[in-house]
Amino acid sequence: MKQTSQFAEAFPALNQHVGDKPLVYLDSAATTQKPQCVIDAVEHYYENDNANIHRGVHQLSMRATKAYEGARSKVASLLGAQSSDEIIFVRGATEAINLVAQAWGRPRLGAGDEVLITEMEHHSNIVPWQLLCEQTGAALKVASVHDDGSLDVDSFKELLGEHTAVAAFAHVSNAIGTVNPVKELCELASAAGAVTIVDGAQATGHMKVDVQSMGCDFYATSGHKMFGPTGIGCLYGKHALLEEMEPWQGGGDMILSVSFEETTWNKVPFKFEAGTPNIAGAIGLGAACDYISGIGYDAIQEVEHELLAYGTDVLSNIDGVTLIGTARQKCAILAFTVDGVHPHDVGTICDHEGVAIRTGNHCAEPLMHRFGLSATCRASLSIYNSPADIDALATAIRKAITMLG
Repeated sequence: MKQTSQFAEAFPALNQHVGDKPLVYLDSAATTQKPQCVIDAVEHYYENDNANIHRGVHQLSMRATKAYEGARSKVASLLGAQSSDEIIFVRGATEAINLVAQAWGRPRLGAGDEVLITEMEHHSNIVPWQLLCEQTGAALKVASVHDDGSLDVDSFKELLGEHTAVAAFAHVSNAIGTVNPVKELCELASAAGAVTIVDGAQATGHMKVDVQSMGCDFYATSGHKMFGPTGIGCLYGKHALLEEMEPWQGGGDMILSVSFEETTWNKVPFKFEAGTPNIAGAIGLGAACDYISGIGYDAIQEVEHELLAYGTDVLSNIDGVTLIGTARQKCAILAFTVDGVHPHDVGTICDHEGVAIRTGNHCAEPLMHRFGLSATCRASLSIYNSPADIDALATAIRKAITMLG
């Protein structure tokens, strides 16, 4: 493998030092770095087209509206949606999941209904369903995970039944990188009569997503984990379901007409986009979609799979390091522990060496408990990483073992 990434130069934040060490950024599961084209798109909007959208007849507003709706079309194309009307802009995957829970789930669920999730979910795909169950009297069911971090599909099947109203599961685990068989899970859940929502926050920056082929009812993702800005993401929803749903929030462009006697809602998707949206963020997300499309998912996966294989080999050969989550189907995430050294101490020493990793429970506390852990170290990779970055991580880990192990 090449020791430097051909894509790194597009990301200006990577061209810096931490102390006297060159930055090695291995925290892409928390947020990816941004290519210059995304930064330029946001800057261009603020410098040239800064205006509110949909309402104005002046040139700035019309240009801003065109760019914002153009971004919606780009996201729809990237996810394989049937229409851009099936894409709702939100702050991120967390808001998307909460929107489904409250706008679809809350009016429909009641005592005797069940919501099925998995043991590997991010807190953002646990807590909204806990809240919904508290509000409606529904019950939360949890499918288990194997020792290697793969989903126990038989457990998922056993928990599915006539009372399952919603099945919600990650496309990719943010904590250990497991790639779930989402098409199979959607088929199983749909056959049981459940509505499906897939948390795609960790998938869309790494692999091809086709929501129609997958067969999901809803798909949630975050822009900042796919090279886009923070504070922007989207919810894909089948048009018929979105039409059935009542708005979650009121005000602004989600309204068609208002009187003190009655208010009527705007059409989908605007019905769910109350208030002035993150216009610059959406435009930046559109630029991120262009960036991904320009490289192609095949090329992205080739780079990341080689890095994952190399990183797995390197870390596996360090005495005292244990990899957590070794499923056969994995995304480019290396979760690990170091014997005798707390993950936070490993992270601190890595930082002193210029290596940025994440330590903690990764907003997946139940999954940590499943493995009998309170925390892990997590190195998460992207196309701008190289084998040299993994070598730098290994050097930092060995230093932590020497100092504290």
